[in-house]
Amino acid sequence: MTLRRLGLSASLSALAFGLMASPVVNGPARADEGMWTFDNFPIATVNQKYGSNIDQAFLDRLRETAVRLQGCSASLVSPEGLVLTNHHCVISCVQDLSTPENDYVQAGWMPASREEERQCPGQTAEILTEITDVTDRILGAGEGLEGQAFTQARATEQQAIQQENCGDDPKLTCQVISFYRGGRYALYKFRKYEDVRLAFAPEFQAAFFGGDPDNFNFPRYALDGAFLRLYEDGQPVATPTHLTWNAEAPAEGDLTLVAGNPGSTSRLLTISQLETLRDQQIPISQLQRSELRGRLIAYSNTSEEAKRVALDPLFGIENSYKVFVGQQAALTDEAFMATKREQEADLRARVAADPALQQRIGDPWSELEQVQQASEELYLPYRQLESAAGGGSTLYAYAKAIVRASKERAKPEGERRPGYSDAAIAALGSRLQTEVPISADLEELYLAFWLSKTREWLTVDNPQVKAMLGAESPEALAERLATGTRLADPAFRAQALDMTPEQLQASGDPLLQFVLANDDAAREVGGQWDERVSAPTARAAERVAQARFAAYGDQLYPDATFSLRLSYGAVQGWEYRGVTVPHSTQIGGLYERATGSEPFNLAPMWAAAEDRVNKDVVFDYVTTNDIIGGNSGSPVINAEGEVIGAAFDGNIHSLGGAFGYDGTLNRTVVVSTAAITEALRNVYNQPRLLEELGVE
Repeated sequence: MTLRRLGLSASLSALAFGLMASPVVNGPARADEGMWTFDNFPIATVNQKYGSNIDQAFLDRLRETAVRLQGCSASLVSPEGLVLTNHHCVISCVQDLSTPENDYVQAGWMPASREEERQCPGQTAEILTEITDVTDRILGAGEGLEGQAFTQARATEQQAIQQENCGDDPKLTCQVISFYRGGRYALYKFRKYEDVRLAFAPEFQAAFFGGDPDNFNFPRYALDGAFLRLYEDGQPVATPTHLTWNAEAPAEGDLTLVAGNPGSTSRLLTISQLETLRDQQIPISQLQRSELRGRLIAYSNTSEEAKRVALDPLFGIENSYKVFVGQQAALTDEAFMATKREQEADLRARVAADPALQQRIGDPWSELEQVQQASEELYLPYRQLESAAGGGSTLYAYAKAIVRASKERAKPEGERRPGYSDAAIAALGSRLQTEVPISADLEELYLAFWLSKTREWLTVDNPQVKAMLGAESPEALAERLATGTRLADPAFRAQALDMTPEQLQASGDPLLQFVLANDDAAREVGGQWDERVSAPTARAAERVAQARFAAYGDQLYPDATFSLRLSYGAVQGWEYRGVTVPHSTQIGGLYERATGSEPFNLAPMWAAAEDRVNKDVVFDYVTTNDIIGGNSGSPVINAEGEVIGAAFDGNIHSLGGAFGYDGTLNRTVVVSTAAITEALRNVYNQPRLLEELGVE
């Protein structure tokens, strides 16, 4: 699930304050808990519990069929590069391909032939090919260093490892990933595909039937599935290793495996770190999200075209907001935090009881408490001037990338900041030349919002606020920047990337000039954050990880890092406060739930197909798999290695899953391959896709 997709059901929002029981975060995992790396999956545990016959060859095949998209997951499901994912993972592509005259978001994207499949602007797909442990190299790189020197040395070593293994090959991606909050590091090597085309997407109303009232709820009747296709050299990619499509829904109790890329969890954070999230970072971010949501709603009501272009951004901000409502609810739950404190106390007691371990580990918990003081001081300027600068403006992001690349390119390659090698700048140039629709209205809205909030939160008298605004209002400055820049033109972006800072200044482009004038201050606060927060946090977190390994062994799963993981579970409903929630829904329930009014209105093609569809077919179902944002589109796989669905959401109780897992309540919500098959056959008339999937 991407954060933009996750949401809190309005009908169950009151339940969000009793989300969790006793999540396990420090000791070995139990129940169906865990987002496991493929090189540390508990094969024996799963086979013993579920009577399966999983082996290393089985895992290798799953890894070779798992696909990572930007912010989402997916899987290969045919020998001709066909990829299954969620509709909400491709909605930005559908919107980019749409025009005011042809709104494919509302009507669906259903090409009659493969030749009509069209490329998704900027979309890439990656398949993991190798995992190599590089812990010793990374830990050694920062040894004896502090602050920015430590951060720079670590980043430089990561970049060197990535360059050694991938070079400048555009078909490869190498990424050094931190696990266990810095306890271990691994190089993940991917095969990359840059020509990703949209093969099929249903109507938006079919994919998101029920809207916010049903979101993060169950029962669900959402056909949140779509197909992409991988191309290379103008031809579909041959993918002989792929998942077999099973058009039958699983039964309650059946084993389910989810292979995907969970985005981020915080189960290994200390109490002081969680309190900082609860007391400062989440509240500030939520206040700004809520106001931005209001501005987007107001804009979307100005015209039909405004409603069309704002649909995806509003969709994202609403769901992100609701995710953090749930996270905050978990962090303010006294019982939940009491459990977290007990677990931290247990780990610290184990360290204290072992003098040799105590000598080696020290007291990283106290160090992290001290870091939180610096975090509290620096968070607002760091957020407003650096990490969230631009407020979501695509044009600002382009300008920032161009300005920083220009500055770094002037240095010898060995002296540049990490991420600015010649190869990295060349890759940036390729991305900048991608044609992407940009709404001038939304750009102005984002910039005005960011500038006004920066002035509000940092105050009018802040030197950097004065430097940014001068005598202009946030709204006037945003209008001048958004309407005056030429960065919406890919050709100009390519030209600008080749310019020196002096040439950028002389270009007369107001947005480039604005970023140039304010970038040094932004980098300064970013450097302070690295010096006083990031670096000491990394050093202390490594020793907390070492303490966990010493106390509980190595049968632990790491926090999610948008890296490939495998979770296991079973098809199973749940009970809460006397209410039994069934494990699945049927297509017939869609028609019973429909009222004719948004968001419970039927998609037109589903309304027309009522007499043709099999209403007994399973639509959506829930499992005990442990997932989080980023797992959207992940294949749900049975014990035979067949794909039986695509994960697209969680239930309301999973909102606190960022901080812990409760197997009695946390559920993954899945759109079944049975429903997708029925829709392709009797709603959308897609015989070519059915044939490719091997379905008669």
